Parts: sequence; C-alpha cells; structure tokens
Amino acid sequence: MNQKKALSRRKFLGNAAAIGALGALGVGAVVSSCSRRPTYVGPTFPDQAPDGQRLRAGVIGCGGRGTGAAINFINSGPNLEIAALGDVFEHRLDRCREQLKERVGVEVPDANCFTGFDAYQRVIDSDVDYIILCEPPYFRPRSFEAAIQARKHVFLEKPVAVDPVGLRQVMAAGRMAESAGLYVAAGTQRRHQRDYVKTFEMVKNGAIGDLVSANCYWNQSKLWHVNRQEGWTDMEAMIRDWVNWTWLSGDHIVEQHVHNIDVVNWFFEKHPVKALGFGGRHRRPTGDQYDFFSVDFVFDDNRHMHSMCRQIDGCTNNVSELIFGTEGYTNAQNRIWDYNGNVIWEYEYPLGDDGEPMNSVAISPYDQTHINLVTAIRTGNYLNETQNVAESNMCAIMGRVSAYTGREVTWDEMMNSAMRLGPENLEMGPVDIPAVPPTPGTAPA
Repeated sequence: MNQKKALSRRKFLGNAAAIGALGALGVGAVVSSCSRRPTYVGPTFPDQAPDGQRLRAGVIGCGGRGTGAAINFINSGPNLEIAALGDVFEHRLDRCREQLKERVGVEVPDANCFTGFDAYQRVIDSDVDYIILCEPPYFRPRSFEAAIQARKHVFLEKPVAVDPVGLRQVMAAGRMAESAGLYVAAGTQRRHQRDYVKTFEMVKNGAIGDLVSANCYWNQSKLWHVNRQEGWTDMEAMIRDWVNWTWLSGDHIVEQHVHNIDVVNWFFEKHPVKALGFGGRHRRPTGDQYDFFSVDFVFDDNRHMHSMCRQIDGCTNNVSELIFGTEGYTNAQNRIWDYNGNVIWEYEYPLGDDGEPMNSVAISPYDQTHINLVTAIRTGNYLNETQNVAESNMCAIMGRVSAYTGREVTWDEMMNSAMRLGPENLEMGPVDIPAVPPTPGTAPA
C-alpha cells in the first residue's frame, strides 16, 4: 500500500470514530464498542446557532477584541442584538460603534453607550441578557462577578485575571453561575476549533499512546505599545498602554501564552502543580513586563511541559503546541506523527471553491465560540468554561511568578496567595507603580 493510500485509510478510520456523535454540543461522550477499550466521541459543532428568543448583548471593553467579539456574536445566528456598549474611554467606544455599523450594520443608540470606570456596571444594569467581557484583564474579575450576580450569560475573554485573588473571585463566580443556571464560554477558542477538537478525540482514543510530555510556544514579534502623551495622567497612560503593564495584562505569559498552556491542560486533562522558570527584558519600550519567558511545568505524576513565549522583533516565531506520547506525537491541531517522522493521521479540511482543501476550518473558532454559547443557551445543553480557563490562567501566573522571583512556585502556593496587583483606587490620577521589571533572586513572591 502506497503512503497516500495508507494515509487516506487512516483518515477514514479516524473519521469513522466520530460517527454517532451525541448532540451538537457538550464535552464529548464515551460510548461502548465491541473492543475492550471504550471510544471517546468528541462534540459536533453546529455551523450556526438555532433561532430562539431574542438575545441582547452588552459589550464591556470596546477595543479591538471587544469589537471583534461583538461581530462574532452577531455572526453566530439569528435574532441577536448588540444593545449596549461600555468602555473607560470614549474614543474606543466611538471606534467600536463605527466598526459595528460598517461591518455588520449594527447601530447602538447614544443612550446605551457608557464611559468611565463604572461603565461595566451600567452595561450590566441595562436591558441585556448576554455580556461580552473584553476589558483589560485586571478588570475582568469584578465585571464577571457583577454580571453573574445580575443573572447574565457571559462570554469571558481570556485571561480572566492577573493575580491569584482575582482568579479565586472568578472561580467563585463560575460556581455561582452554575448554581444559577447561567452559561459561560471562555476566549480559549482552540477548544471550539474543529481541527483541535478532532485531534483531541484522536489522542484520547489512543492515537499516540499514553501521554508523556509536552512543549508549547507563543514566540512572536513585538505586539504594540502607546507612548505617553502630554496631559495624560498615570492611569490614562497605563490603561491606553495596558498590554505592557503586568497589573493590567498579567504579562504576556498570562495575556497570550495562556492559550497554549490551556491546550496542554486540555489534552492532559489536568493542570501542572509546580513551575520553575526564567525570563528577562531587553527591548520593550514601555511598561514593566518581560520580553520572554521559559518555564518548566510539572504535573502531579512528574510529567513535564516546557513553555516558551517571547515578544521581540527580528527573531524566529512559533505559536504552537506539541504533545508527545509513547507511540507518537501531535501538534494538537491537525497532524499526528510516529517517531520515524511519518504522518499517520491528519485532519481533513473542507474543500474550497477550487476543489482543493482549505487551510482552515469551515467556521472561525472565534465565531464558533459564540455559536456554541448561543446554542447552549437556546437548547439548554449546559456550558460553563469558567473553571478550565481559570486553571490555565493560574498556571500562567505560576510560571510568571517563578520567572520574576527565580523560585520554584507551586499550585497550592498560588491558590492560597494574597497577591493582588494594581492600585488601591481607580481614578484618572497618579499611580504609584514604577516601570521597573522584576529582578530574579530579589523580587518578592
């Protein structure tokens, strides 16, 4: 049998395992078969949410991600409305309104547009059912808790907090959401990306044997920064430049690399319990963060994950994951190899207009996340991703603290930590947080 035919047969066998998927949503199911080993069948995602009672969404945080998530929500199905917008800054809110009108024909009336530090609460208190929570990560715990207390469903962008105190607040609100029957989807969209979901199914069914270790990467060029302008207070300058300040973003190991850490946690079906890492800063022009991190995470059974992330121009980039098993390895997204380097399975992408396979899934995972959340709300198939995203977020913080301090840091230490980042008061004035990155060996835990 030639390699092409062998690969096609493997694809067929892999696809056959998915026949009989139970429902459009859910965490997957284990079904019995003639073999001694049960077969896991992953969820099958709908292309569009079903029609149902009108859902009115309010957006908290109107920057690029908030605007994008609002559009993803509108794209996800019928009878959906963006009814309210809130941001600290008016210019961000105005830009969001312009983009919504231009790109999806949505107009939000002036009376439902709120600015200032209390904008989040005014959006929540408006006549909405569904909160799109995309403000800078520092603010997310209070807003998420307030949304759940007000009985709203939530799309919760990652990361969900920048410190252990905030994460415990998010975890508690997630449990409150479950008790109240409220639905929550997180911005860890790889869990809603069809090729990743199918690869997880293959791995769970033994395609690479028992899992041994993992590597994950988010190495990219510099992201962005905003130089301080005359007349801006410390607070305004920091929030405009939020992605470069640890108290606002969590540092890029938390703000970005949490995606890759989450994939490994998902595939291993557990989280690491300790971390030892290092990092540093060479070229970042603003803020107090590092430019790179390298962290060795260890699970409770002594398996290891190596995590690497970097934001520096002119370097080799890599955003990916590798999961290693006793019988092969996978990139977690679309391919499985044996240890001779042969591809033994790959995801079959849909065909394009030219009849050739596309290089992406049929539905954007950003749209798919909202499709799945709206579908869950309208069908009663419960969805709450708070705990998963919070655990991955805590792992990223564990790695950050280890790199900042130079010490091994444990999960239990972080879960019991009183660390709370940020200023005492939220107002447009001075902020006593210097732009000085931590020094390992001297930085406090």
